[in-house]
Amino acid sequence: MAHFPFEIVGFDLDGTLLDTHVDLGLALNHALAQAGRAPVPVSAVASLIGGGSRLMLGRALEITGGPCDMPMDQLYRHLLDYYEANIAVHTRLYPGGAAMLDALESRGVKLAVVTNKMEYLAVRLLDALDLSKRLFTIIGGDTMGPGRAKPAPDPLLEMIKRAPATGRAAPRAAPRAAYVGDTSFDTGAARAAGIPCVAVSFGFCDAPPQELGADAVIDHFDQLVPTLQRL
Repeated sequence: MAHFPFEIVGFDLDGTLLDTHVDLGLALNHALAQAGRAPVPVSAVASLIGGGSRLMLGRALEITGGPCDMPMDQLYRHLLDYYEANIAVHTRLYPGGAAMLDALESRGVKLAVVTNKMEYLAVRLLDALDLSKRLFTIIGGDTMGPGRAKPAPDPLLEMIKRAPATGRAAPRAAPRAAYVGDTSFDTGAARAAGIPCVAVSFGFCDAPPQELGADAVIDHFDQLVPTLQRL
């Protein structure tokens, strides 16, 4: 098998590795109901996702009437509690995801998830889908501390720091890493960390995919391995 250019590939979670919009949407509407707000159509939830569930909730409040009487922390707790209890009812890998992970692993690539979802929720979701065992680390939006989630580079630099030995010749050399995401939070973090980024056009993109600033854009996971090979 030809030499593969990356030893580590990290993935964003919501809208990249997993289609989570239905479960997130149901949790969001549960929280909105506590505030007496009308629900957001689940089909519109994808446009509200990006940067973490608290930002999603804030965007939903804006489009349903602005700030509400219930304290934001209390409303956010309603969302989190519902989501944690129903985290993997409808969520699945995007098409081609399982085969893509297999293809990367067959090339000796170590896999990671770096998300702005809180770490405990990311772990719970990946455990529920039996994906955690495929990853050498899961880094959430709260893992690095306040102000250090994406688009800051800190989570991606931590991913590289945590990487297991990959057989590289120079023991102290940083492993070659790439990142896959779907929003400007992802491309911004990768750019700041100095690593290549591939954007997926099928995710929760907060701008046209070609304008996210990624090194490449793919429309299906069967394109990821050859795209990384070219990079």
